Amino acid sequence: MEFTTALKLNHVFRRLYAKGDSAVGSFVVVYCRRNGLSENRLGITTGTKLGHAVQRNRARRRLRETYRLNEHRLKQGYDIVLVARSRSITGDFEELQRSFLHQCKKLRLLREE
Repeated sequence: MEFTTALKLNHVFRRLYAKGDSAVGSFVVVYCRRNGLSENRLGITTGTKLGHAVQRNRARRRLRETYRLNEHRLKQGYDIVLVARSRSITGDFEELQRSFLHQCKKLRLLREE
């Protein structure tokens, strides 16, 4: 990912959940908050309700690829957390991308083109 670094610190995740904006879709929940940097930071979470490690890793890979393919459309300077939902494992990849972009549009994360 060209414009993005990983979000790893637990306190940053908690601050995003508490004070950030969120948008809920059938495939993914997106949390975002300005970070004051010139780059985005991305975190991906999958709960144990999704299944065993194989299913959770599949969901993470699909969300990471969705973000990577649409990274150029997003504004810079945000912390973004993607929370996988059960449909993100088995659902159609094109629908996953549409859902992600729709959530980003709700949060005003898309660049003006």
